Amino acid sequence: MDFHTWSIEQWYLSLLIILAICMVFYLFFGDMVECVGEGIPFFNPAVILAFLTFYTAIGWVLETFTALNSISIAIISVIAAIILDILLYYFVLIPLKSAEVSMAYTEESLGGQVGKVIVPVPVDGYGEVVIETVNGIISKRAASYDLVEIPYDAKVLVIEVKESTVFVREYSPIF
Repeated sequence: MDFHTWSIEQWYLSLLIILAICMVFYLFFGDMVECVGEGIPFFNPAVILAFLTFYTAIGWVLETFTALNSISIAIISVIAAIILDILLYYFVLIPLKSAEVSMAYTEESLGGQVGKVIVPVPVDGYGEVVIETVNGIISKRAASYDLVEIPYDAKVLVIEVKESTVFVREYSPIF
């Protein structure tokens, strides 16, 4: 294959295919190179790959379907790729990076939750309740807030949490 005889469309398309392969590799192995762009935000490998992909895709489309000269197409492609890359960075990558993906919960967040008794709660002892949250099902040691016995399978309302023990009372919905 003689690379000197390739048309500009072939160069754009070849680069686009190579960049698509790089994107697939980045999808699988991106966590290993993610630390490279920590200090300089636009040196993030995802941003660089996105810029090059936008540039080659726009360049190929314009070369194939318009009659503009190659210099104009290169300038238009660079400007459009910069704009799309900035939009991608600020509206997709930054929100994804700052999104909380924690499965942790705080004991204070359990207050006001409704749970179900799985081990009966005696008057002066401990039982066990399960509470369904967005993080999953949490099982906690429980004591009666009103010092009354709470039977198995009763719905309870968490009043307060002290030292990993939830203090509950039987839950009766208003409606």
